[in-house]
Amino acid sequence: MAPMNKLFSASMLLMLLLVFPILLSAQRNPAKSADEAFSKQQYTVAIDKYKKAYTKVKKNKEEKNRITAQMAECYRLTGNYNRAEASYKRLIKNEYDKRNPEILLRYADALKIGGDFAEAIVQYNAYTERVPDDPRGKRGAETTLLVQEWIENPSKYEVTNIKNINSREADFAPAYTSENYNEIAFTSTREGTQGKDTDKWTGQSFSDLFVAKTDRKDEWSTPVPLDNSETINTKGNEGSATFNSQFNTMYFTRCPNTEQIESGCQVYTSKRSGRNWSDPEMVDIKGIDTLSTIGQPTISKSELIIYFSANRRGGIGGNDIWVAYRDSKSDGFGRPLNIGDVVNTPGDELFPFLRNDTTLYFASDGHGGMGGLDIFVTTIDTAGKWGSPKNLKYPINSTSDDFGIVFHPRDEYGFLSSNRKGTRGLEDIWYFIQPPLEFTLKGTVKDDRTLLFVEDATVQMVGSSGSSVSTRTNDKGFYSFGKSQLEPNTTYDVIVTKPNYFNVKGSFTTVGVEFSKDFEKNFMLQPIPAEPIMLPEILYDLAKWDLKPQYEDSLQGLVQTLRDNPNLVIELASHTDFRDSDERNDILSQRRAQSVVDYLIIRGIDPQRLVAKGYGERVPLKLKSDKIREGFLFKEGSVLNEEYINSLTSESEKEAAHQMNRRSEFRVLRKDYVPAGTNLDIVDINIVTDPDDNSVLFTEQGGTGTYLSTCIINGYNEAFAFDKGADPMISLDKAMDLLKWGAISKENFEGDPEKVLANNTIADRALINIKEITIGSVTINDVQLKVTYKLNYGLVFGDGLMKQFGKYNFNTKTHKLTID
Repeated sequence: MAPMNKLFSASMLLMLLLVFPILLSAQRNPAKSADEAFSKQQYTVAIDKYKKAYTKVKKNKEEKNRITAQMAECYRLTGNYNRAEASYKRLIKNEYDKRNPEILLRYADALKIGGDFAEAIVQYNAYTERVPDDPRGKRGAETTLLVQEWIENPSKYEVTNIKNINSREADFAPAYTSENYNEIAFTSTREGTQGKDTDKWTGQSFSDLFVAKTDRKDEWSTPVPLDNSETINTKGNEGSATFNSQFNTMYFTRCPNTEQIESGCQVYTSKRSGRNWSDPEMVDIKGIDTLSTIGQPTISKSELIIYFSANRRGGIGGNDIWVAYRDSKSDGFGRPLNIGDVVNTPGDELFPFLRNDTTLYFASDGHGGMGGLDIFVTTIDTAGKWGSPKNLKYPINSTSDDFGIVFHPRDEYGFLSSNRKGTRGLEDIWYFIQPPLEFTLKGTVKDDRTLLFVEDATVQMVGSSGSSVSTRTNDKGFYSFGKSQLEPNTTYDVIVTKPNYFNVKGSFTTVGVEFSKDFEKNFMLQPIPAEPIMLPEILYDLAKWDLKPQYEDSLQGLVQTLRDNPNLVIELASHTDFRDSDERNDILSQRRAQSVVDYLIIRGIDPQRLVAKGYGERVPLKLKSDKIREGFLFKEGSVLNEEYINSLTSESEKEAAHQMNRRSEFRVLRKDYVPAGTNLDIVDINIVTDPDDNSVLFTEQGGTGTYLSTCIINGYNEAFAFDKGADPMISLDKAMDLLKWGAISKENFEGDPEKVLANNTIADRALINIKEITIGSVTINDVQLKVTYKLNYGLVFGDGLMKQFGKYNFNTKTHKLTID
């Protein structure tokens, strides 16, 4: 931290003398020359002199402690925190902190920088007990507790050392120099500075301003002095530059080094013409002269407001941030105003940087933080009040000194100064950037029944921003969306669809995600079964059909399924036990089924997608697996009919069987429903299977003599048209669907599959061998269908095929197809 201090702390002496008073008289004072060097801020010289003086005052405990305290401050101000920590520790052991409690604070700061967080907290708390009105103790303890958390949960920025421009000395306080934002000016004490003497504060060369720029390959050039003519750079210290918005005027800090002339540090300005700079002029600020010490300017876009750091009378603590105003660029600035104790603390506030006129970044050791100087940000409101400063946390800040930040005016990148781990010299310039947020999504889709990957499923990603993209799974069930397809601050629904599967939906969000992320979402698709699906238990009062509120939650899964699968038409079936008469059970079950349908309609499901069917007691439950109910075991394959239940040994066991018979279930009737408002002409077919009379409903195609009904072909529900004189036929589209769904394969075709399935289609008049077709409860096997391109229906069955099912009858009064 030492080299940068030269540009703002010439007035530190007064404070230090108040903290560590010189108690010896001028007579026979071995530390006199050391104190003189200290008062001139020649800290490297003072250290050696204090060491010699220390050996000469062995019997004077008070003076030994005072010299140790002065040496500790020299070490701190030259950035030697390890030796500073050891010196403060010795002073506390000697109870010198009772005279100067601030030693506890300095010791805690050094411990934090060194990584001993637990002991640092102890010392901060000790300082708070001694000086409760100084907020630095409490803030220090509170933020030390957060250091590890900040490191483990870094902010969105990435920070890297710019090795090509940093030297073994001090390089700090970068600033953009052109509207291309490819060149920076910075302060350095490296070899090649104008001043050939050694700065007795730092033991290094006096600082100058240097520049470096990037080429088209983003490679940094070798830094060179901003000016070699001693127009800008002199034998004194120059640094901490800032530029106006046109980059033709520079404001910078200069601390002259003229022999026999006392001077401080001031802000100067120079105008650029081509590659040349005008002779610098001291910025006219009321109350500031050559003996004043101010520096590190930052200027508003209008150049009518200037902020700087200084230790002035009327300040809050050490170095504060001040502001001055002027009416025009030809005027001088008015008297500086302290920007207040919201920003300034009893510690030091340094290196202000104004971004877009309303946001101020600065370094501070008084607000608490990770250690040393931390970088903070605050904004000014319309009333001219600054908000509470926020620590930029890790990795912008570290447990060392972090300061001198500059941002690109529009984008989230820039440069900062730090002596953190990885620094090449005493202080280095580091580049930081908030990488663009990039997101991807990938996953797999599997069959929930077989756990095999599902190929050719459609995966659609719909964003809250209105975006919608889709893709298909490959033969490994894999899908992905790239970074160009996902946006920040967006919530996405992912819908996976595949014919003869229930649609499935998932969601994820990039809202609030601060880092790039690869999302992964895997899906399981459930095949739509031909048989009914039992719903969660819904209980009714005896002989009642009203749906109780407590059982409405049992239907939420069905509601969501119907919402996710808007093309499904389902039958809601209700069953009773065999007690009571057939007629009353039929009526009761129908009303109970209707009560479920009514509830689904209330929840927004289209009534045309719902068919209520009461089966009464006529379809007793057949167990597909062992079931335990009320402690009783019911074996797989058992049919819970009247004979079976009456054979049970106890009334409790019989009641358990009755409960299982009293059930609600649904099954998919159709998968081609199109919501109202579309232009598609879809024939409405209500399909109800009645096991009692083995019948299914059909409709008549007006004026054609064609009947439309349903069947199950190789496990898939499909509509068919009956044309008495027709051969069994299948349309090209329906055959392609069955092939894509896996209902048929190349082995099902007659002839050479390579020829039949050439050109990614199915040849006209190709013959397909279907394993089984079911109508009602009658199934026939090994049926041959002919592919016909110009077919008006997906499937056409004639008299010859229907007779294979048995004696059939299309009753045009009841619209039932019955098979005996």
